[in-house]
Amino acid sequence: MTDYWIGVDTGGTFTDLVLVDRDANHRVSFKLPTTPDDPALGILSGVRSLLDLAEADGVDVSFLGHGTTLGTNAILTGRTAPTGMITTQGFRDILELGRQRRPSFYDIEVAKPTPPATRDHIIEVAERLDECGGVVMPLDEDGVRDAARQLQADGVTAVAICFMHAYANPDHEVRAAAIVREVWPDAFVCASSDILREFREFERFATTTVNASLLPVMDEYLRRFEAGLAELGVSVPPLVMQSNGGAVSPATVRAAPVNTFFSGPAGGVIATVALGKSLAMENLVSFDMGGTSTDVCLVKDGAPAKRNVRDMAGFPVRIPTLDLHTIGAGGGSIAWADPGGLLKVGPHSAGATPGPALYGLGGEDATVTDANVVLGRLSGGALIGGTMTVYPEKSYEAVARLGEKIELDPIATAAGIIEIVNVNMMGAVRAVSIEKGEDPRHYALAAFGGAGPLHAAGVAAEMGMDTVVIPTRPGILSALGLLDADVRGDFSITRLVALTLENTAALRDGAVDLMARGAAWRVAERLNEDSVEISWTADLRYIGQAFELMAPILTLSGTPDFDEATLAALRAEFHRQHASINGYAMEGHAVEMVNLRLSVAAIRPSAGGVEILGDGADVEETIRPVWFPETGFVETPVRDRASLTPGQRIAGPMIVEQMDTTLVIPPAATAIVQPSGDLTLHLGGTQT
Repeated sequence: MTDYWIGVDTGGTFTDLVLVDRDANHRVSFKLPTTPDDPALGILSGVRSLLDLAEADGVDVSFLGHGTTLGTNAILTGRTAPTGMITTQGFRDILELGRQRRPSFYDIEVAKPTPPATRDHIIEVAERLDECGGVVMPLDEDGVRDAARQLQADGVTAVAICFMHAYANPDHEVRAAAIVREVWPDAFVCASSDILREFREFERFATTTVNASLLPVMDEYLRRFEAGLAELGVSVPPLVMQSNGGAVSPATVRAAPVNTFFSGPAGGVIATVALGKSLAMENLVSFDMGGTSTDVCLVKDGAPAKRNVRDMAGFPVRIPTLDLHTIGAGGGSIAWADPGGLLKVGPHSAGATPGPALYGLGGEDATVTDANVVLGRLSGGALIGGTMTVYPEKSYEAVARLGEKIELDPIATAAGIIEIVNVNMMGAVRAVSIEKGEDPRHYALAAFGGAGPLHAAGVAAEMGMDTVVIPTRPGILSALGLLDADVRGDFSITRLVALTLENTAALRDGAVDLMARGAAWRVAERLNEDSVEISWTADLRYIGQAFELMAPILTLSGTPDFDEATLAALRAEFHRQHASINGYAMEGHAVEMVNLRLSVAAIRPSAGGVEILGDGADVEETIRPVWFPETGFVETPVRDRASLTPGQRIAGPMIVEQMDTTLVIPPAATAIVQPSGDLTLHLGGTQT
């Protein structure tokens, strides 16, 4: 039998697939437009085509990794399930009250986001715990039964159980969830103590209700996806990428779909880490520009940056996630004129349907893709290796119409679109580097996604970065990253105590609780105890602060001892981070822990696989006029990526085309083909 691994990344415009034949160390890739109305339909069609292309049988597939934007899109478009909440008496309005932070400080008419569970679907029951988890008032079980019946009658399909101080003692929530399932077996139910064992009621309630609202959506999607794979002969259960950069089973995703918000982009970051290792480059900024958005993440010393809270549709969602910064800037981003006649780009996108005017599917707005066509940077012949017919005249017409509104000719309009979208993406790079205390000039820009290599040189030059890395298959790099993702679970618990020996017992008790939860997860994921690695981190702050920094806990044993040496190391690391990020440290001030965190990971072997792009022979070079900001239009060589050979040095200007992307090499830049087939682009014209 042959051993095949498949990675599938669903984006807003295209779905990318890659298959690795691990026995032959060979891989093939495939790309097709995303089907927004039914993402599973496009994915299954792509898997079928990929298997045919590789002359493979589904029964021989031993691994399938999947990155999805389903959860993100459902929240942003409001296509979630009707959701109710059962909460502690007196706390019905937590979601409505929120925090005293305004999304637009000077706008008194800013609309409040709609909670996942609206007030008329939130029911209070009598119960109360104190901050240590002690029972102040026992749970009114009959009240829970009545609440479940009322929510069922109201037509909701998902229920979130959110009680005060349940992070300290989950017993009331566990019992309430069991009662709801007894009364209403078909309900989708989740408790905050299963999703987020941390204090701060608003964030905990928001995260849990968001998760509940996605339960029916993700369950239906995975059901159809798994059934479709079975029809293709793929019997192995797929693993789904989470926001933390690790993959898990469908059962885990069904229980906590909130963890998949950055599923697709996370695959690109994992692939960037692997790319950096292969090129001996530890400091990179991943730059993933697709059809609808751009995702960037800092990779320092070979490890991606992480964070524990993200804003989704106006609500804070506390989940372990890679520190991805996402903006609405992609190939499909629509250019428009504001009421004052100023040119703007994004965040709205033409998406897969109707897409840019170039696609000829009914899109009439000028997009970034159309601007690249007008400037000669993108071919007007065909896309996806010639399989997608395009209509360049429609790009010219769309850009010209926009130009009339802002009183600019088509070339100046297209150039303005490119400049604006590049500035927008520079802001994203700045957010993950300069704003986090890191100098981007000490990093290389790893550009991928269908549009990343088109814009990478311009963005890097403006940020002072002199090196750009272009992987062999930029357009499918996120799908490749899914093949290298570890199986990973993250667990947390609040321990709001000072870092002193007097609190060692409380810290050790928290660690024991996390170890038990990690072990239960490992069993559910069918992982052997010897196959997993564990790591510990802590959220720390100065006493009196409201925000935390995350620091690693170094331990030689499975569970930290929290002796004086461990606590001193934690304090020192926190002072160092605080000084690096905020510009100062208060080493004489007491430090306290807020949350203790455990990460459990089963390290998977690399998928491997080499995709032969070509041997450099018998590939004709063409010439076309291409616009560059420093020169205007210049007659520029256009080569196929298959014509490049390892060790070759390429002087700009040049356009390099391949099935999944187009690379722009500006004047004065030099590209070097690495032995792996990856390109390193040096913007100063010489290798640095």
